[in-house]
Amino acid sequence: MRKFLDGLYATSGWLAGLSMIGILLMVLLTIISRILGFSAPGTDAYAGYAMAGAGFLALASTLKRGEHIRVTLVLGMLKGKARKALELAALAIATLLAGFLAYYSARLVWQSWQFDDISVGIDATPLWIPQIVMALGTAIFFIAFLDEFVLELLGKRTQPTQEEYNYE
Repeated sequence: MRKFLDGLYATSGWLAGLSMIGILLMVLLTIISRILGFSAPGTDAYAGYAMAGAGFLALASTLKRGEHIRVTLVLGMLKGKARKALELAALAIATLLAGFLAYYSARLVWQSWQFDDISVGIDATPLWIPQIVMALGTAIFFIAFLDEFVLELLGKRTQPTQEEYNYE
């Protein structure tokens, strides 16, 4: 199971990177189309969709690498059971919030599909298509928080050291 989850987080990170390449390609296509005098409608919308994809797909891999910003002022003062209790409480709240985000993202995709919602731009893209990337990213983010919560419960979660918190 660990291998599968780590692969899921890595794949999500790679897809986020590919989304960033998609942004680059859309911007380059827009620039080239203006220089050469042809039309490339919808590239700004697709760059925006790719940007959303990059952001949401990167959430889980960033969390699992310990690269999300953490405020450790109170946590650093606690030891033992108090520290573990605060970690569990924080992870439980974060897991709950990530679950709500994933649920409502998936619900938005479903509603956009049901109502045949399309973008207002010239591209007229069915909105459920780019929204599904957001729903996928938030679902993987929820799984990552749930994974962190379970690892903390079992005492198997690795903590960043104090030196890793200090950015100079």
